[in-house]
Amino acid sequence: MTTLDLAPLWRSTVGFDRLFDLLADSGRWTGADNYPPYDIERVGEDHYQITLALAGFPPDTVSITAGQNTLTVEGRKADKSGHQYLYQGISARPFRQIFNLAEYVQVKGAWFENGMLKIDLVREVPEAMKPRQIAINTGADHQKDENKHAA
Repeated sequence: MTTLDLAPLWRSTVGFDRLFDLLADSGRWTGADNYPPYDIERVGEDHYQITLALAGFPPDTVSITAGQNTLTVEGRKADKSGHQYLYQGISARPFRQIFNLAEYVQVKGAWFENGMLKIDLVREVPEAMKPRQIAINTGADHQKDENKHAA
């Protein structure tokens, strides 16, 4: 396995700590558990949807927690000690799935539909962080502005 040395980047960047942490963590994803299966879909410019296949999980056995830049989905089926299965092919094991979210991505809602848990996410960048057009002044306009500020 190849290791990724991020030291040269640390020396010349400021404020990219989270990105480097994600890159370093990605090297540790060897044979990660894929349960439950899920899709991540882009459904609009700044709109995303995560869909998890949760057949047999009632809504009251699943919890969704939105933290700072993370989304955690956990589930634990109720005890089935009263059942006697001849064959059990539907998984009943507990799960915990953690998704890393980009900055300004917010969870807008969640619902069950046909055994699928759907979670809506929207990226809402504050107005102050959006690109803005800067007016270009001529030399004469710049001198007038400097004189106003000097007075």
